[in-house]
Amino acid sequence: MQSFGATFFLLTVVLVCCGPTGTTASYRLGVGRADCTGPPVEIGFMGYGEFSQRGQGIHLRQFARAFIFEDSDGSRVVFVSADAGMMGHAVKRDVLNLLKARYGDTYRFENVVLSGSHSHSVPSGFLMSYLYDIASLGFVPQNFDALVEGITLAIVRAHENVREGRVFLSETTVHEANINRSPSAYENNPQEERDLYRDYTDKKLVQLRLVDMADRLVGAINWFAVHPTSMNKTNRYISSDNVGYASVLLELDRNGVLVPGQGEFVGAFASTNLGDASPNIMGPKCEKTGLPCDMLTSSCPPGAGACIASGPGKDMFESTKIIGTRLYSAATTLLNAKGGREVNGPIKFAHQFIDMTEMKVPYVDPETGKQKVAQGCYPAMGYSFGAGTTDGPGAFDFRQATLTDSSFWNTARDILAEPTAEDKQCQAPKPILIASGRAKFSYEMQPKIVPTQLLVIGDIALAAVPAEFTTMSGRRLRAAVRQASVESGAREMTVVVAGLSNMYTSYVATPEEYAIQRYEGASTLYGPHTLTIYLEQFRKLMRVIARDETVEPGPWPPFEDDKQITLSTGVVFDGHPFGWYFGDCKLQPKETAYRHGDIVRVMFIAGNPRNNLMHERTYFTVERLRPDFEETNSVEQHSHRQDRWEVIATDANWETRFKWHRRSTLFAYSDIELEWEIADWIEPGTYRIQHFGYWRYILGGTFPYNGTTRNFSVQ
Repeated sequence: MQSFGATFFLLTVVLVCCGPTGTTASYRLGVGRADCTGPPVEIGFMGYGEFSQRGQGIHLRQFARAFIFEDSDGSRVVFVSADAGMMGHAVKRDVLNLLKARYGDTYRFENVVLSGSHSHSVPSGFLMSYLYDIASLGFVPQNFDALVEGITLAIVRAHENVREGRVFLSETTVHEANINRSPSAYENNPQEERDLYRDYTDKKLVQLRLVDMADRLVGAINWFAVHPTSMNKTNRYISSDNVGYASVLLELDRNGVLVPGQGEFVGAFASTNLGDASPNIMGPKCEKTGLPCDMLTSSCPPGAGACIASGPGKDMFESTKIIGTRLYSAATTLLNAKGGREVNGPIKFAHQFIDMTEMKVPYVDPETGKQKVAQGCYPAMGYSFGAGTTDGPGAFDFRQATLTDSSFWNTARDILAEPTAEDKQCQAPKPILIASGRAKFSYEMQPKIVPTQLLVIGDIALAAVPAEFTTMSGRRLRAAVRQASVESGAREMTVVVAGLSNMYTSYVATPEEYAIQRYEGASTLYGPHTLTIYLEQFRKLMRVIARDETVEPGPWPPFEDDKQITLSTGVVFDGHPFGWYFGDCKLQPKETAYRHGDIVRVMFIAGNPRNNLMHERTYFTVERLRPDFEETNSVEQHSHRQDRWEVIATDANWETRFKWHRRSTLFAYSDIELEWEIADWIEPGTYRIQHFGYWRYILGGTFPYNGTTRNFSVQ
């Protein structure tokens, strides 16, 4: 942490021996998508840890995208990419409980991976770890339930629609879509290791393409290493950011629809080793002078402002669009080529919980060549964590690459939780700012027990990691899993790091990067050998899979649902001004015609959007009067035929935004302002905008309402 419309049909593919064209099916596959948008207003966002960054509306909705793979022996795995900041253990646990009620033991911790896309512009409050939920003032049940229900529905839809099919693996290079935001830390990795790679970040986009037996495209998973931080911490709209926009573009294109969330094809852009990979490719500069920042500390001279990196656009919206379009274009090129290598082979999986504070693994000290033992530490955050990153700077006087502490901040730290001498020695050279592993709250501040998981689909291995791995950490993990497979007598694997999966535990930097103590190293919870422990653990899981062995489940993470603190209040009631009612249009479209590039702005008397999250629906629609009815002169002839209006956009479209305004806290008056930017492809005609919502009665109950603007024209 820096710091999913309309119902759609889901398609799955099932393996049998032979398809209608004579080609052999490889797997049973399933694709599914569902809306999992969290509360769009009043809740703090996940990502930047900025208390003032609270939701005010929606730009892009959140979706969960599920993919099922099953081989001829009935071995099944599920991979889900959700437009969420990351994933929580309790979210996965409750998803599996709901699936168990439907399908028994088909879906379990071992064979299901839930991965968050890592957008920083989505609601917080679902992780059940105090430090991670602090921006939303604790646990937010409504957001937790939205994720659980949306992810479950996506998997259910995938499960219920099964067909034969095949899988292909392709790769391509994407330039000008990411940079390394901590180059000074990356450069501390061994020169001979860095010489193996051309770039400071991974530039490959890896794609799994799913087709049915008629060679029709039904799904695609794309992995590319980039932070979804094109939308910066001044943003107040829910947004799935650059990778979410890429998914929207891909699905609209392949399904031939206008509204996101519709159509059979499901396309995801999932997170991988994005820890130090930023989309702000113009690089960091001092905000007041425009001059470069100090490379090591990402700081600026006094009076020069904060060190902030920017994207390629004139603002965060354009930057999001540019980066998302580049990812979409790369994925589309691969899909159009219909090439790549077909994936064949059995499906296997392994999963184990481990207590990072108890882990001890052997390793060879690179400086002395001697065998040593790496010990996991109690979780702690370093001083440079407080500095934030160039994607979103922190507060106070913290700087990155800080290796010394201060008596002032240590005193403040010790009030919260005091680290032991062992903690300090174990975490060195990290100066501890937050001793989260020693905090005495009613529930964990950060996890100690973490999930590790490996899915194997033929010769593809998905290493599901519960953190943000840096570029080099991900490269080492891929190499370790690949080597373990070969040494166990199995096939050489193409390894994909599936980041931010199943649980969230901040970052994983290499020991060398850790020594520099930039943001990523300071946010590596379990000490300098966190990566060392993960490498050995994933080697172990690969060996278990290659040898058809079993592994103990490990210690279970604590159940802490009953201990959660919730300080964000729910909606008490909604009111409306005298002479107005919910759904009344307060600001109408202008009477003169609009043109391409114009923005239509309207406003309605509204209830609080948190009364109903409108999953699989929308808070508003942009509708066009179908051309075959436009010549009808009688308004009355139009009004009773709703099918004469065609929905061309909802609150899930890129061209739309809605913003909620609280007009009176005492009387609970509020408005919703809706915007629609008229794209070049919009045809001339007659249009209208409808708003849908729910209002809450002071004595209990919520009630639906809707409102419609007058018609307006586009020329």
